[in-house]
Amino acid sequence: MTLRMRPTAVTLDCPDPLALAAFYQRATGYALHPRSDADFAGLTGEDGLSLGFQRAEDHRAPSWPGQDVPQQIHLDFEVADLEEAEARLLELGAGRPQDQPGGDKWRVLTDPAGHPFCLIAR
Repeated sequence: MTLRMRPTAVTLDCPDPLALAAFYQRATGYALHPRSDADFAGLTGEDGLSLGFQRAEDHRAPSWPGQDVPQQIHLDFEVADLEEAEARLLELGAGRPQDQPGGDKWRVLTDPAGHPFCLIAR
C-alpha cells in the first residue's frame, strides 16, 4: 500500500524571517500569517501550502552552484512568462547567479537570504 502524503508546508532557515516572508509574499501573493514575528514568519497560499521562515542566528547563504555551503533547499515556481517573472523578482531583491543551466526552459534565482530557486516556464 502506498502512503499518500500531500505537502502542506516548507520552512526555510534565514537571518530575518519577516524580511524573507515579505519577499516571498510579493512574489507569490500568499497571505502573511497574523502571528508572524521576528523569530518565525509564515505565508499561506489559497492552495493550502504554507511557506515558513525561521530565524537561524548563524545562517550562511548557500554557495550555489558550488557546495561549500550546500543549497539547503530548492524551490521551483511555475510562471506564465519567464522573462517577466525574472525581471519582477530581480526588482524585488532576488539575485541571478552567473551559472544558468536551464537555457530557455528555466532560470535559477536566489532569494534575499541566498536560497536558490527556479522559475519554470509553463
